[in-house]
Amino acid sequence: MQHGVYTNLPSLKTVHGHQMKVLVAVKRVVDYNVKVRVKADKTGVETANVKMSMNPFDEIGVEEAIRLKEAGKATEVVAVSLGVAQTQETIRTALAMGADRGIHVLTDVELQPLAVAKLLKAVVEKEQPKLVILGKQAIDDDCNQTGQMLAALLGWSQGTFASKIVPDGDNLTVTREVDGGLETVVLKLPAIVTTDLRLNEPRYASLPNIMKAKKKPIDQLTPDALGVDASPRLVTVKVDEPPKRKSGVKVGSVAELIEKLRTEAKVIP
Repeated sequence: MQHGVYTNLPSLKTVHGHQMKVLVAVKRVVDYNVKVRVKADKTGVETANVKMSMNPFDEIGVEEAIRLKEAGKATEVVAVSLGVAQTQETIRTALAMGADRGIHVLTDVELQPLAVAKLLKAVVEKEQPKLVILGKQAIDDDCNQTGQMLAALLGWSQGTFASKIVPDGDNLTVTREVDGGLETVVLKLPAIVTTDLRLNEPRYASLPNIMKAKKKPIDQLTPDALGVDASPRLVTVKVDEPPKRKSGVKVGSVAELIEKLRTEAKVIP
């Protein structure tokens, strides 16, 4: 396991008492407990009459933002989501967890990562947060692109696959999950962070907080109002179920196993 420390800063001067607004992006996806089914016309996955919930990696992002506020490091937590009218339910979940207010960008257009990043950039420019937290990926498309694209569009520092976040004045120390182990980066705020599984364990919203969330404000915007063309750039040609696995067979000897691996499975010469 390697552990490296990197910094893109000329100095690490601490600014005491620094506080920040945190923007958290949350996505409405098919619940992770639901078995995903392909539509009959093979244009996508079935979402009608299917339980939807907040993307699990985004839940971790909301939890982290709330913890930053509870620790006195953040002044406000704003949850933002993009999509159809029902997306407000996902924002309400974030508000029930402890976010202060919500922003809903209403659109029926199929949103792809670049469009999401452009819309979030417009929201960021409007809200002026010091930190934006996103899930590292959504469990529906598994793209793992939006956070990186948003950082590029804004020209901000980024810390992806975060398993630990430590604010320190105008800097943010992020421990990242990488293939070789852990990497620690020091970012200059404002910054983009994407969450990994080990960052925290999201809380359950209590009934009193669920009731309070109903009174918290959600601003509604549209892509047109933000001056963003959210049209899809990619076209889904066809969606198929993965092939069914064939049942296994028992073999009587090692020689028979080798023969089957050679002639049927063709995995050995």
